[in-house]
Amino acid sequence: MAAPSELKYKSILTRRETERAIDLIKTRFPVMMAERLNLFKISCPLAIMDGTGINDDLNGIERPVRFPIKNQSDASAVVVQSLAKWKRWQLAELEAKEGEGILTDMRALRPDEDYSPLHSLYVDQWDWEQKISTTERNLDYLKAVVENIYGIFQELEKSINAAFPDLQPFLPDRITFIQAEELLQQYPGLSPKEREYEACKAYGAVFLIGIGDLLSNGEKHDGRAPDYDDWSSYNSEGHKGLNGDILVWNPVLQNSFELSSMGIRVDAPTLERQLKMSGEEKRKNLFFHQKLLNGELPQSIGGGIGQSRTCMFLLRKKHIGEVQSGIWPEDEVKKCLEEGIDLMK
Repeated sequence: MAAPSELKYKSILTRRETERAIDLIKTRFPVMMAERLNLFKISCPLAIMDGTGINDDLNGIERPVRFPIKNQSDASAVVVQSLAKWKRWQLAELEAKEGEGILTDMRALRPDEDYSPLHSLYVDQWDWEQKISTTERNLDYLKAVVENIYGIFQELEKSINAAFPDLQPFLPDRITFIQAEELLQQYPGLSPKEREYEACKAYGAVFLIGIGDLLSNGEKHDGRAPDYDDWSSYNSEGHKGLNGDILVWNPVLQNSFELSSMGIRVDAPTLERQLKMSGEEKRKNLFFHQKLLNGELPQSIGGGIGQSRTCMFLLRKKHIGEVQSGIWPEDEVKKCLEEGIDLMK
C-alpha cells in the first residue's frame, strides 16, 4: 500500500506558472469567442437596481446580495448573479444586427452556493449573447454554436500544452450531443449527477440538451429560471428543450465537470408558458418581461462560460481555490492542506 504522502494530490504547475497560465487563458479565450461568434466586447454592471426583473435567480431560489443606496431611502440594489436577461436587453440598446452579439467579463456573488472544490461565493464568467433570426430558434443552430465553442476549448488546450508540456491534451475530437430524456432512459435508476458521470466517462465531452422541464419520471434533470432559456419547446428530435450544458470528463476529479450553460432564449409565447408552469406569472409586470412581451427585445442565443472552471479544467487543478482567491471555511482550508491543495490566499 502506498504511503499517505504518496496519495496526496500535487499540482502540475507551480503557483507562478499557474498565474501565467491563467493569464494566457483569460487573454485568449475572449478573443477567440469574439472571432468565432462575431461578438464585440462591452462593459457590464456588478450591481443593478432591485425590482426590475433583470437579475437572474438561476434555479429560482437563490438569494442575491442586496444593499441600500445612500440618499435613496426607497431604493436598493442587488449584486448580479448572472447577466442572461441584462445581455438581451443590451442587444436591443446597442442595436445589434442579426448574427452579431456581445461579450462581457462578468463578476458575481452567489451567497447561496454550497462550498465545494467546484463552487465558491465568487463567480467569474465570459457572458455572451448573440442576436438571431426567428428561423434560427432551432436545435441545429444551437448545436452549431456549441461545436464552435467546444473548438475553442480544444485550441486552448493545445496552446496550454505548447506553453506547459506536462499538461497533456485530453479532450476528445468531437463533442457528443445527448438529450436529457435519452440519458434518463439509458440510466433510469441513477440520479441526474450520476447520469452525467456515466455520459462524460463514456464520451469525454457531451452537450446535455433540455434542462429545466420535467422528464418522463416526473423530475427535472436540473432547475432553470423560467425567463431566459427555452426549456419547454419541443425540438427537432422530439424532446423538450433548446438549451443545455457543456460537460466534460475531468481526469483529476474523475468526475463529470460543467464548463458552460447556454441556450436559445425564450420568445414571448414561451415566456408566458414557462412563467405559468413555474407559478411566476407575477413577473410579467417587471421591466424586462414587459419589454420582451411587447416585442422590444431581439431573439437571441447566449450563455455563460466559467472562467475559473475553464482554468481549473485546463490546468488540471483539483480545487477552484487554486485558480481564484476566495473565502473558505476553516475546515475546508484544513482539508485542502491535508490533501496537498494550495489554495490562493
